[in-house]
Amino acid sequence: MIGTEKGLEKEKSKILVADDDPMVRNTVSKILEMFGHTVKTVDDGSEVLKVVDDSFEVIILDINMPGMDGFATIEALNDLNLQIPVLFLTGAGSMDYAVKAINLGVYDFLTKPIEDLDIFNVKIRRAIEKRMYVIKERKYRESLEDDVQQKAEMLEKQNRLLLQYSENLEKATVQMMSSMQNAMEEKDYYTAGHTMRVTEYAVLLGQAMDLVEKDQTILRRAAQFHDIGKLVIDLSCIQKPGKLTAEEWDLIKKHPSVGANIVKPLKFMEREQFIIRHHHERVDGKGYPYGINGEELDQLTKILTVVDSYDAMTSKRNYRTNLNMEEALNELYDCADAQFDRPTVEVFAKTIVDFNPTNSIFSKEYLENYTISE
Repeated sequence: MIGTEKGLEKEKSKILVADDDPMVRNTVSKILEMFGHTVKTVDDGSEVLKVVDDSFEVIILDINMPGMDGFATIEALNDLNLQIPVLFLTGAGSMDYAVKAINLGVYDFLTKPIEDLDIFNVKIRRAIEKRMYVIKERKYRESLEDDVQQKAEMLEKQNRLLLQYSENLEKATVQMMSSMQNAMEEKDYYTAGHTMRVTEYAVLLGQAMDLVEKDQTILRRAAQFHDIGKLVIDLSCIQKPGKLTAEEWDLIKKHPSVGANIVKPLKFMEREQFIIRHHHERVDGKGYPYGINGEELDQLTKILTVVDSYDAMTSKRNYRTNLNMEEALNELYDCADAQFDRPTVEVFAKTIVDFNPTNSIFSKEYLENYTISE
């Protein structure tokens, strides 16, 4: 008799035997128990389906059973997908069923009566090894899936943390730059509060023009930093009364490009960089620093150009008297299609009146019907 293979007798294997002959069931059961296995016996295929579960290592089926025979039983077992090796118990002359049985996935055959116990034992052991391999592969696959799931969850968590860190870094950077710019403005009586007002006007106009939330955020940040270039340029000349020299004017015209270069390393402000660089351009192409025209300017830049100019006109300057709302809006209308984008001016005029109606000289009807002579 062949001895048990190393490691296989640590735990008893559970085997299910189905045969309508009680003598065969009893004989096969005793042989299996002799080899150290635990045996469950039933007398037909339907009983197999009632008791079978994932705990069985091997199933032994008689082919010719009344009611549900071996072929019908293995078809039903295949549907359950338990992947338990099935051995057919065949009598004399029943080997004609071999091809059909193999096509159904039968693992091996046992002949009855059982005469060679060594061969019987080898076939049972091989079937058990097959089952052990299937279980090991299944556990490995499940472990791999769990590992992938855990790593995916860990990666997702890390991505959330990185995103949160990035957002916090963006907020901190914006706050720091805002503080620096506000400190710069507070040194000059004539420019104090300019950035805050321009930002407020820009947000107001962006909402009135139904900008999507992302564009509103970009517009707000661009407005906050549109004059940040003045931080590194000596613009003391803007405080002098009277007309600027050509050299002084050339110096002032550098601040949009300088400001854009300051925010250039901040990758999250790529669109803001464009707006800052071009907020002194004109739709007719006669602005600075590059002289690009309205077709090359995006809507956010056109908005900032209008609100920045409006605040400059309505704010006190040492070299001129500030305009009131009516005068400033008149100026915007007069320069529409040349310096400013006309649709943007029209929406801003209506919006600023609704925003601050107590200071408005214009009626809504006047603004709606306002026309500019060509």
